[in-house]
Formats: sequence, structure tokens, C-alpha cells
Amino acid sequence: MTTAVIILAVVAAGLLLLFIKRTQDVKNIKNQIAQRTQELENYKTQYKDIIDVDKAFTTRNDELKKINQIIDTLKADHDKQKEKLNQDFIGKRSIYDNLLKEISILEENLENISYGLYNPHYDYKTSEEFKQNLEKIRDRQKLIIKDGKETFCPVKYIDGGSKTEGEKMTKHYSKLMLRAFNGECDAVIARVSWNNIANMEARIEKAYEAINKLGSTHQTTVTKEYYDLKVEELRLEFELQEKLYQEKEEQRKIREQMREEEKAQREIEKARNDAEEEEERYQKALEQAQAEINKTTGKELDTLNERIKQLEENLEKAHEQKERAISRAQLTKSGHVYIISNIGSFGDHVYKIGMTRRLEPRDRINELGDASVPFDFDVHGLIYSENAPELENILHKRLEDRRINLVNVRAEFFNVTVNEIEKIVNESNLSIQLTKIAEAKEFRETQSIRDTKKKQATQQAEKEIEKALDKFPTTLD
Repeated sequence: MTTAVIILAVVAAGLLLLFIKRTQDVKNIKNQIAQRTQELENYKTQYKDIIDVDKAFTTRNDELKKINQIIDTLKADHDKQKEKLNQDFIGKRSIYDNLLKEISILEENLENISYGLYNPHYDYKTSEEFKQNLEKIRDRQKLIIKDGKETFCPVKYIDGGSKTEGEKMTKHYSKLMLRAFNGECDAVIARVSWNNIANMEARIEKAYEAINKLGSTHQTTVTKEYYDLKVEELRLEFELQEKLYQEKEEQRKIREQMREEEKAQREIEKARNDAEEEEERYQKALEQAQAEINKTTGKELDTLNERIKQLEENLEKAHEQKERAISRAQLTKSGHVYIISNIGSFGDHVYKIGMTRRLEPRDRINELGDASVPFDFDVHGLIYSENAPELENILHKRLEDRRINLVNVRAEFFNVTVNEIEKIVNESNLSIQLTKIAEAKEFRETQSIRDTKKKQATQQAEKEIEKALDKFPTTLD
């Protein structure tokens, strides 16, 4: 065997070994690939949902882009619609507010009324003066109508070629407008009162504008001069009614004062008659005792002298009482100023300061608490004065800004403290010690009963809760 053949054989053997090795390597690689493929399949199966989402994401992303484009378009349309609606709302809101205003003018429910202060336009002292000036206003209206100045039309119309017929047409049209305006005004004036004066003025103004608007087709208007006179008539009628009310209240107060005066006079007259009778009785008893003194001796004389002394003292007291009653009857302004409170009815720091000429002022205070309030009044002070009305007036003026009712000055209730009242009284050179704490017996007893009932109800509720809780187990199994 030659060397070449040997080398060739060795090479062939080496190549065979290499081929076998490579074949084995390829087989191993195939096995690994198969194994990896199987693992990949396993992973695909295990994470199938995630892979599907990932695949879907790209598709969904494209869809989202399309959706976003649609949303942007819709949003732009929405913004346009919103702007249009806002503009419509502003316009409709204005119409709505105007309608509400017109409705509030026509309606007179207390809930819809604005209670603004009315500033009087006239200062007549009596209702008669108001009536006289009301008639003057109405006479001026008649004069304006007579002069043809109640309406105005700048156009000279021709009807059927006739100026006369045109003037007649204009005159008829003016009468219709005037009748409509007067009808509205008369209805308003007839219903004016303290709680609708502002609305009634607005109603006349609204009628004036509406009727003139209707008359614009004929270029005819109710004149401002005639409108102003109607407003004046409304205000005069309103203030006349207010004055009549004040006069009525004043008459009521005067009648009440007269009744008080009559009661006081009857009390004074009775006190004087009782004192005179008592004086006469003691005088007779004294004369009889003095007549018996010469017939009596010893201990009986001493007893009789004691009796005479006692009768003389009683006679003197009866005489003094009679003189006081006579003096009181002559002093027409003498009386008591009382300071009272009623916590249960009006609360703390509210006092009534009034005046009575009764001999027993508490009778008047008891009358005040009989039926008008749920609890009795407590008396903080009674001040006797020979000029009780003047003292009462001083106190009322000093406490003017403390009045509970600023409209009716005859309501004598004030939001003030006892110390402030006492200071004013002392400054008037009247020394008095006022009772500063109100007993308010019935009110405080009522509060106590309420508190007791509330406490009992609370205790009963707590017992019911305890009974309910006892039905449940306190531990869990």
C-alpha cells in the first residue's frame, strides 16, 4: 500500500468521523430546535391571551385613531351647539325674567311681595286734607280730558277723503285707549294697600306702556301728563288709606284711655266714698265713747280711754284716706308708670313701659295678662308721678331707637335692660329700685315640665335600645 493511499484512507476516515460527529451535532441541534419549538408552543398556549391582545393592539390603535377623529368632530359640533344654546338661554332668560316681573306685578301673594319702605309724597295732617287734594287731582284729570290733552296723535288722518272723518276716527281711537287706561288705573287704585303699593305703581306704568304700544299702529299715545296724574291719584289714595288707619288707631287709643280714665275715676270716687263712710263711722263711735266716759270709772274707764285713743287714730287714718282720694281726683295727670316683662311671651330683655291712673295699678297689669298673652306679666317697677303721662313720654323718647315695633308707636314694648331703664328714671330725679330678675313662675314651671318629659322620653328610648341589644349574642362562635 502506497503512502498516498494510506493518507487518503486516513483522510477519508477522518472525514467520516467528522461527518458522523456533524450528523450527531445536527441531530442534537434538531432535538434542541424541537424542544425549543415545543417550549415556544407551550409559551404561546400559556400566554395566548396576551399575544392576542398584542396583536389586537395594533388593530385597536388604528380603530382608536378613527374613533378619536370622530370624537374631535363630535366635540367641535358639541361646542358649536353649546355656544348656540348659551346664546338662546341668555335670550330666553331675559324673556323669562321679564315675564316673572310682569307676573309679580299682577300677583299679590305675600310671598312674592318686596317689602320696600314707601317714602310718603305728601305731608297732609288729616284725612280730610287728603280727600280734598284727591278731588283736586281728579278735577285736573277732567280738565285735561276736556282740553283734549289726555292723548296725542301727530298725524292728521283722512278717512274717505274727508279730514273731518279722519279726526273723528282719531278721536274714537283715543277714547278707546283712554277708556282702557282708565279702567286699568281704576282697578289698581281700588286695590292699593300697604303691601302692594310698589306693585300697583308698576302696574300703572305697565298699562301705560302696553296701551301706548297698541296705539303705535295709529301713532296715538296717552300723554305723560295724564299718566303722572294717575300715579299721583294712586299715591294720594294710598296715603289717604294710611292716614285713615292711623286716625282709626288714634281713636281706638283715645277710647281706651277714656275707658281707663273712667275706671280710674270710679275707683277714686269709690275710695273717697268708702273713706267718708269709714270716717263717719269712726266719728260716731268716737262721739258715743266720749259720751260714756263720764259714766265710767275704774278699769272700765281705762279700757274706754284706750278705745277712744284707737278710734281717734282710725278716724285720722280715714280722714287722710279721704283727703288723698280727693287730692287724687283733682290731679288729673297723677298715676303710675309701670315697667313689666313677659319672658314666656316675648323673650328676654323685652319690657312694656306704660301708664295707668288706677288707684291699684296692678289691676291694669292683670288685665293686660288676662287673655292676650299665654303667661302673666312680671312687674319690675311701679313709679308714682303727679304727671304720669309726662314721665311715660320721657321714657319712651329716651328709648325710641329700642322700640320693638318701629311702625306703631303705640306699641309700648322696648328691647332694653332693666339697668338702662333704672338709669333713665334716676336721671329724671326719681329714685327707684327696680326688680331686675323676672320671676316668670308659670313659664319656668312649664319649661321644667318640658325638660322632665324630654328626659323621661330619652330614658325610655335608652331602655328600648338596651332591650333590643340584649336579644343579640355578645360573642361570635
